[in-house]
Amino acid sequence: MTETNRKLLDFIDASPTAWHACANLAKRLQSDGYQELFETDRWSLCPGGKYFARRNGTSLIAFRIPKDDYYGFLMMAAHDDSPSFKLRGKPESPSAGYYTRLSVERYGSMLCAPWLDRPLSVAGRVTVREGGKITVKLINIQRDLLLIPNLAIHMDRTANDGKKYDIKADMLPLFGSENAAGRLEAIVAEAAGVKPEDVISTDLYLYPRTPGVVFGADEEFIAAPRLDDLQCAFGCTEGFLASGEGKNVPVLCIFDNEEVGSTTKQGANSDFLVDALWRICEATGHDFYSTAAASFMVSADNAHAVHPNHPEYADSQDRPRMNGGIVIKHHANQKYTTDAVTEAVFAEICRKAGVPVQHYSNRADLRGGTTLGNISTAHVSVDSVDIGLPQLAMHSCYETAGSEDTAHLIRAAKTYFECEFHRTPEGIEL
Repeated sequence: MTETNRKLLDFIDASPTAWHACANLAKRLQSDGYQELFETDRWSLCPGGKYFARRNGTSLIAFRIPKDDYYGFLMMAAHDDSPSFKLRGKPESPSAGYYTRLSVERYGSMLCAPWLDRPLSVAGRVTVREGGKITVKLINIQRDLLLIPNLAIHMDRTANDGKKYDIKADMLPLFGSENAAGRLEAIVAEAAGVKPEDVISTDLYLYPRTPGVVFGADEEFIAAPRLDDLQCAFGCTEGFLASGEGKNVPVLCIFDNEEVGSTTKQGANSDFLVDALWRICEATGHDFYSTAAASFMVSADNAHAVHPNHPEYADSQDRPRMNGGIVIKHHANQKYTTDAVTEAVFAEICRKAGVPVQHYSNRADLRGGTTLGNISTAHVSVDSVDIGLPQLAMHSCYETAGSEDTAHLIRAAKTYFECEFHRTPEGIEL
């Protein structure tokens, strides 16, 4: 296993929720000398300074101020949330007189079947009374705690003919016997290091306990939970940290809630990014409008690789393969923001980085998903390109990608963040 893949899988394993992913990225930035800023304070920024800010504990924006004057912002965005099941406020639910289950609701649009018959646990955030204040603690119950059992084939003879899952019935995890009733609160409080009576409220999600692996005849693939989009979040961050001084402000954006539409205070459809850019301009004496007009955004969210068993679902011309390089995504109705100019800019950056490029567009009769690009640029109107790393089984709880592609993204992100990028009437200098 390469060092890059080991670090990626360690990051994913330590990041069962968006709160944990954001906290781990913050630690990574701090270890590299980045200073945390708080939205409740006035920002004082210095040339050469390295900074980041968080919102809700799940979204993060990091940036550096060049030592000399700058043209604009070079932004790269990914997201840290993934489809899962959220525990309801009072989740314990008795069943058949013998069992204790947990009541859940769907977060995002996921493939349900892979969650069945797999060891699961619970992670998230807990608000507690502590020292006369309400404080937030992250918890991860690091043991095999739950499982969602399938119905035996003898009781559902049509199970292999296609199945519609009823979340309130089919997807409730088994927590224990009837003797487990009332135990969850104590387990959560213990994980938070407080007494049960000091727990006020929770945001807790299921996650699969199966660790990530590298596999294949030549170890050419990786499989792990939450590759969409922690693979891009990791790759963008590593490229950001590895990049040198350029003539623009490099901006790393990690947003939450992409899987449910981004319309939250910490999502890409919030004012988090535009507020941060305004503050940077204000602190450095730049006009926001002209600086934004000189800027660029890369929206990084994983892409569909051509499927080995179902190649018919890929477009006949655009068929990305794992380990074939970064995918530039296209859509005529602008679900992806890529156009001829932004494609050319990013392709040239990849050429300079020595990174291969592929292209993806949905098969004409299939509807695809949306990404961070067109949501973010509705608030900050800049040229943008949508990219991703090719993967299989998107929105499964265990996904597959190429073992070489994370390194491709890191190299491309490094080259992007340190490139000149200067827009002139004659064209764009890189």
